[in-house]
Amino acid sequence: MVRIMRLLILIILIVSSIWGWKFWSKSFRNSLKYESELSRLLKSHVITLSHQIGDRNVFSIDALNQSADYITKTFNSIGYKTEFQYYTCRGAKIKNIIATKIGVSNPSFIIIVGAHYDTCFNVGADDNASAVAALLELSRFMFNKKTDKTLKFIAFVNEEPPFFKSDNMGSMVYAKKAKEKNEDIKAAIILEMLGFYNEKPFSQRYPPLFGFFFPSKANFIAAIGNFKSQWLVKMVVKSFKKATSFPIEYLTTFSFVPGVDFSDNWSFWKMGYPAIMITDTAFYRNPHYHTNSDTYETLNYEYMAEIVKGIAESLIDLTSDAPPL
Repeated sequence: MVRIMRLLILIILIVSSIWGWKFWSKSFRNSLKYESELSRLLKSHVITLSHQIGDRNVFSIDALNQSADYITKTFNSIGYKTEFQYYTCRGAKIKNIIATKIGVSNPSFIIIVGAHYDTCFNVGADDNASAVAALLELSRFMFNKKTDKTLKFIAFVNEEPPFFKSDNMGSMVYAKKAKEKNEDIKAAIILEMLGFYNEKPFSQRYPPLFGFFFPSKANFIAAIGNFKSQWLVKMVVKSFKKATSFPIEYLTTFSFVPGVDFSDNWSFWKMGYPAIMITDTAFYRNPHYHTNSDTYETLNYEYMAEIVKGIAESLIDLTSDAPPL
């Protein structure tokens, strides 16, 4: 009799959990207030960069320059006065693109939002047109907002191989120069692949052992930092959750864990600055990673819009004098 009762209780708990999950998932999908205009703008940016321009790097310099021109014109159309950080790589003159919003009360305190605009010999819709699209729309959202600290939106060049984790990375060029000038960078938020999602169970993969602690569905965004950036991870996640119910997971860990430093956050970590990467987790979920099947049709722009809303709320908090930076 006791065994039967225990079995019944277990069955009830399992059914309740499944029902609760389905209810939560349905409630989440129904509660998402999709911003149709924001979704449209994000998709338009991704199509221009990946479909109309395509593969963009120093080995396809015309396309790289076209994408740089597009980003610059978009910043300018919003109202920013853009600056360029030029340098030479493989005989080509290339640049980081910087749009700055000067802080009102503490202009020497700097918050950076960055995304790389080059690709790894493919059209790169998720990697990394999705993040550049978010960068542009975050700059639009913040343009008329009051910021106590200075906010810099930076499109970095040369993140991809063969320049990855080298002095030729655009973000390393920037971070090194910032260190030389003693720039007071309080935080850097790096956007890396924001558009690919999958609602199927076990569509999400992880480094060894991590899968025991995180969801099996690839339907969330992740905020990842090193131990020095732990406070930044927690603050961004807390602010993100105020603006949207979109699922966000977070991790603070060692930089040797595969994938956690696979973007421009690596450069800022090397220079001692707090930095986090916000990502859809790249090759841990996206089967199109670094292939020409990484096209605009594979991305979810409604989800991307929710993510932009969440990050925007984080920027409002980070650029305020209220947070203890």
